[in-house]
Amino acid sequence: MDIQKKLKGSFKGELKIDEETRDFYSHDASLFELIPEVVGFPKDADDLKAAVQFVRENKEEHPNLSITPRSRGTDMSGGAIGQSIVLDVSQHMTKLLKVSSDQAIVQPGMLYKDFEVETLKHDALLPSYPASRDLASVGGMMSNNSGGEKSLEFGKTDNFVEELKMVLSDGNEYTFGPLTKTELEKKMKQKDFEGSVYKKTFELLEEHYEAIQKAKPKVSKDSTGYHLWNVWNRETGIFDLTKLFVGAQGTLGLISEGTLKLVPHRAHSGLLVMFLRDIDDLGELIPAVLKHKPATFESFDDKTLWLSIKFMPSFLKLLGPFRFVRLLFNLIPDGLQLLRGIPKLVLMVEFNGNSEDEVRSKIHALHKDLAKYKARYEINGFEETPTEGKSEKFWVMRRYSFQLLRSKVKDKHTAPFIDDFIVPPEHLPLFLPKLRRIIKKYKLFATIAGHMGDGNFHVIPLMKIEDPKERAKLEPAMKEVNNLVINYGGSVSGEHNDGLIRGPWLEEMYGKEVLGIMKEVKRIYDPDNIFNPHKKTDASWDFSFSHIRKHF
Repeated sequence: MDIQKKLKGSFKGELKIDEETRDFYSHDASLFELIPEVVGFPKDADDLKAAVQFVRENKEEHPNLSITPRSRGTDMSGGAIGQSIVLDVSQHMTKLLKVSSDQAIVQPGMLYKDFEVETLKHDALLPSYPASRDLASVGGMMSNNSGGEKSLEFGKTDNFVEELKMVLSDGNEYTFGPLTKTELEKKMKQKDFEGSVYKKTFELLEEHYEAIQKAKPKVSKDSTGYHLWNVWNRETGIFDLTKLFVGAQGTLGLISEGTLKLVPHRAHSGLLVMFLRDIDDLGELIPAVLKHKPATFESFDDKTLWLSIKFMPSFLKLLGPFRFVRLLFNLIPDGLQLLRGIPKLVLMVEFNGNSEDEVRSKIHALHKDLAKYKARYEINGFEETPTEGKSEKFWVMRRYSFQLLRSKVKDKHTAPFIDDFIVPPEHLPLFLPKLRRIIKKYKLFATIAGHMGDGNFHVIPLMKIEDPKERAKLEPAMKEVNNLVINYGGSVSGEHNDGLIRGPWLEEMYGKEVLGIMKEVKRIYDPDNIFNPHKKTDASWDFSFSHIRKHF
């Protein structure tokens, strides 16, 4: 079927089928490769509707037709690649439609870094940005339910989505937001597709209410499955389908516009940085830090530190000359610090405030309280960086480490397959040594960075995936790590979502009953499997592992 020719009449944007374009869009930031038949660049919501209508009309005769939405392609789970039609919203659907001090209305393809420039003009911020803040789009943040360094204080993107415009599988655009029970009952009486999905969703969630609420992961953040427990709340009487679509990875419909709540941007921030020689005994240290209510509690390991030093010239391109020179100048004291010994873990505790003195006072108070732990935890140094400029060097290492790994390690490649688990922080003293033993068992060279306050870690192994012996490590290593995570009451994804890599783990996470409810939700919204097949509840081991990239 010539999709390009047949779709061209109703689709205003570009449609490309050349080999170079299809090859570029066959990858995201994950391990996987799916080659699309055509890549479309929609101009607006009407183009999204036209694409869905086209697939609906031709699906019976061509059952493999589907749509995968994509923006910046930074997804690490394989959620932004597909074998049929890929729609890239980052070319044209990039407008900021409205912004104020507390709210913004935005199209999904807008880069977060451009979005932030505009919100800061109003002293406002969307605080759920990921570490890839310079690369990610706002639509990708909504599709993955992104979180990051500020999640400890503010939670994830679903906390900030007030309204969504979605194109559903009937080819029409609808607006979704929180409804009262009276408003919901009115919606359910509609004799159309919208009324049908409201009615079926409510009846399903009400019938299985207790099982769904019990299934909610007992961690501070999660990006697995569909967050059914947040959609219908009997106590408040609020029914909110944005909680279903945020984090759905485009498997239930296409986001055409989002209305987002913003928070005030605090003008001043700074860090207390700790250099730890030993990471096995964090049981007292973590709660001691959290008692001070930091805005952020981050970490990265010795391998991340070494890579940042080794590839320091690369930061010139990433940061520009001025910030690069400032980075080098600010790193001079740390050169002296490293002479005392390479830390196993660098902990970064950030505080915000309305003045530099307020930030400095908070940092100093924590420093004073932690002094008694210095010998016991082999803290071989503290550094107070009470201004944003002085703390930048640590954020650069933390935020840009994955970009460096992707582009600078010669014959090895990033293998994000155990990259996003989360366990309750109180279990970290027992959990982390066991994790390190698994990494050592499989001889993985892996960087470890994470959100220490949440217990959310990103383990990024570097592997030569083309080597069959290396590929053979993927499944058993992943199973050992994920089983360890689940045994400690954690989630296999705190931020990066399921996609192809973690979708097959949903039964282990939730059991057959709750996974069955999630699959039924998929059928309600996408009965013909139009949207992003083989992801999340539709994922399988056989399909996922047969589409791991063979060439990088």
